Amino acid sequence: MRDLLFGTAGVPHSAKAASTTAGIERVAELGLGCMELEFVRGVKMSEENALAVAEMAKGKRIALSAHAPYFINLNAREPEKIKASQERLLHAARIASLCGAQTIVFHAAFYLADPPAKVYNVVKRELREVVGQLVAEGIQVWLRPEVAGKASQFGTLEEVITLSSEVERTAPCIDFAHWHARTRKFNSYDEFAAILAQVERKLGRQALDNMHIHISGIAYGEQGEIKHLNLRESDLNYIDLIKALKAYRVKGLVISESPNLEEDALLLQRTYNVIA
Repeated sequence: MRDLLFGTAGVPHSAKAASTTAGIERVAELGLGCMELEFVRGVKMSEENALAVAEMAKGKRIALSAHAPYFINLNAREPEKIKASQERLLHAARIASLCGAQTIVFHAAFYLADPPAKVYNVVKRELREVVGQLVAEGIQVWLRPEVAGKASQFGTLEEVITLSSEVERTAPCIDFAHWHARTRKFNSYDEFAAILAQVERKLGRQALDNMHIHISGIAYGEQGEIKHLNLRESDLNYIDLIKALKAYRVKGLVISESPNLEEDALLLQRTYNVIA
């Protein structure tokens, strides 16, 4: 990855149509560099359409990633639900790969009152099965467990980074807003820098050269995330976050998940460009 690219979680609001190809076209018109395909309610894209998306993205030079369905819980009580979760992740990876996406973000699990260490081992086991299947099919993508915003969800910063060090073709999706909401800390330059230093220490410089980042404003309470907000309506210290990303020479994709999507993506990009 040659640069730090900024883009939207899904089709920009100002696109001419709600289609993925129209979204890619609008992202390019805005001067942004990437877009995350939102499969969060299910993968509803055919293989034929995926190939058209890949052609459009290549022509417009827009990097793509994808977010797998929300309905994934690798720590489900019922074996059939675990299997269904694995299949949803596999389906997302297959279609995203045809689109030309190299990253699939997903929410891995819920604790369900189990000890976090136990859940970690379950998630690692089930995720290794998914990775093994993708490798067998020759699908070269990164699966990225996301730092989760709620205390009930698997996905602390430590869990996500450690999982990425122990499972092949796995890398973190660092959602800085989620981690701020979950901890009610990590909102200063030094704290953002500490996260990046931890990634580099545990996963190597190559991880900072190939990151997938979510940023938005966020409202939060005792149990963490409540809802996303526009950056300027929130307390997220996005300016210091951008300074840290630049200081650590981070490369990869930065996805705006704010309600205003492209407005905050452009705000983040402009902020990045003016920082010395």
